[in-house]
Amino acid sequence: MDTVKILLIEDNLAQARLLRESLDGSTFKHFTLDHAQYLAEGIGLLAEQRFDVILLDLSLPDSHGLDSLTPLINIAPHLPIVVLTNTNDDHLALESLRRGAQDYLVKRHVNQENLARSICYAIERKQTEEELREAKMSLSNELVRAQEINEMKNTFVSMISHDFRNPLCTISLSTKLLENSRDRLTKEQQISYFQMIRTAIKDMDQLLTEILLIGKADSGRLKRDFQPIDLEYFCKNIWRSFQLQEDENHKFVLKRQGNLHQGLWDENLLKHIFNNLLGNALKYSPAGGTIGFTITEKDDRIIFQVRDEGIGIPISEQSQLFHPFYRATNVENISGTGLGLAIVQRCVDALGGDISVVSEPGKGTTFVVVLPIVHELG
Repeated sequence: MDTVKILLIEDNLAQARLLRESLDGSTFKHFTLDHAQYLAEGIGLLAEQRFDVILLDLSLPDSHGLDSLTPLINIAPHLPIVVLTNTNDDHLALESLRRGAQDYLVKRHVNQENLARSICYAIERKQTEEELREAKMSLSNELVRAQEINEMKNTFVSMISHDFRNPLCTISLSTKLLENSRDRLTKEQQISYFQMIRTAIKDMDQLLTEILLIGKADSGRLKRDFQPIDLEYFCKNIWRSFQLQEDENHKFVLKRQGNLHQGLWDENLLKHIFNNLLGNALKYSPAGGTIGFTITEKDDRIIFQVRDEGIGIPISEQSQLFHPFYRATNVENISGTGLGLAIVQRCVDALGGDISVVSEPGKGTTFVVVLPIVHELG
């Protein structure tokens, strides 16, 4: 630091002049000094300018004693403060240090050398203190993160054990029945058991795919493959696959607006996004209602909205929806792994977009995904 910029808060003009002259003659460091006679004036200067240190008199017209420290520390917590006073009191000196001052100087004992040294030492001590505080905060954050990871691992093991056990039990039971009772089973019963085995294998394969995708995203290995596709045609195909599941309770509505025939897209990531959002809209609308899919091109972005009239999501839980394995408390007996929205979030992030949710229990849910249109690869 070539020049030390000082804020002096001192109501005595003669004393202020002596301090300025003392610092001007210092060979220890080059100092510049701004002077304020009132605490409020000093606070105003702090809001307008950058300083390296504060010299503070404890007897001011608008403040008195150590009470002056608090507002200064509040507005400039990283700035060292050197207290200047006429009172040679060890108890007051210790209390000023406890309250955040870096040094305590008695005015009649101040000279050019010890004043310059005190200012520079105060700056160094404050910097060291801030570095230690930041290191402590970083360690604390790392500890919290480690605890979160450990908790997530425990949840992961528990969920995987549960979600793999169910299809494995189905496979085991169906296989045993086919082995031991095949002669007594009708052809239709045999086909039914084989179908149950295939479904269980498919569920396990899907679960593994979801886990691997989450792992790749969290480790920064989720690759993007941008290709020119007709977005409207692509979305229509996904939409048709869900329309095949339409029943008398559900109504499917697709709306499109703007130019949807442009841009480069990652087809695989888009499939993960829409299959999960539309699948959830259908799954969490057991009583039926309208499921809407709106696609809008605006300002070189594509805005996707997936809306349902289902069970909704408690407001207090919406911030946790995109955490792996998290499921809202009102899903009751509706099956799920809690990975779908976590996958959606990571795919949206990989495409440089944003996702938001508006929901209320009993009144349905709307997810909004905004993705930038990529015209060429960088």
